[in-house]
Amino acid sequence: MLEAVLVDDEAKALESLSWELTNLSDEVKVVASFTDANKALDYLNINTPDCLFLDIEMPIMDGFQFIRSLKNKNFPVVITTAYNQYALKALKNEAVDYLLKPIDTDDLHDTIAKIKKFNSKNLTAERLESILLNFNARSINKKITINTDGKLLFLESDEILYAESDGNYSTIYLEDGQKLVLTKKLKEVNVMLPSDNFFRIHNSFVVNLGKIKEFLKTDGYVILKSGHKIPVSRQKKSDFLDLL
Repeated sequence: MLEAVLVDDEAKALESLSWELTNLSDEVKVVASFTDANKALDYLNINTPDCLFLDIEMPIMDGFQFIRSLKNKNFPVVITTAYNQYALKALKNEAVDYLLKPIDTDDLHDTIAKIKKFNSKNLTAERLESILLNFNARSINKKITINTDGKLLFLESDEILYAESDGNYSTIYLEDGQKLVLTKKLKEVNVMLPSDNFFRIHNSFVVNLGKIKEFLKTDGYVILKSGHKIPVSRQKKSDFLDLL
């Protein structure tokens, strides 16, 4: 059963929508309804319903301002309005659907179907990601999990040459020539990489020890098998030599 939250400044409109949804009692349960947008925001910032039915025309804060003010957006939003010109803007604001007042029962049934499809798709993605992460965590020969561009990559240590810092971002360089840009600082990436294979030889670089071909002690550089030349900081030089 879908748990729904309703927000509309008109009490009669709330009662009407609640009544319509109650007639779909085997599919939807209204868990909260609000005429005060600020109280609704407080509720939604600590509770995650299965869907939100939101009126557009409200005093103080309209529906689009309400959506922008939400801290928790992990649920589909259905816009309710008496004005058809809001439809396109509603969809651009990532609403899963919109309903014109007075709300037609058939339209409401269609909207419920869209909500279920939306939630099913997102739940499946979350479950799959969780399964993959848990599987990798239990694996004897653990792979390195990289979350980038909306996908999870599972890499062997041997596939990674080195990682380079770029402020709040990092780039991982792979042996096949690929570059993976992560929204993580290098110290976070360093924690992800197994310490028996990787070493932070410089504030801006973590290298795969197995990929080092030469160490130029005088110049303070390592040359990787790929030909990349990576600096070794003076502070890290002693620890690096101990590893070698």
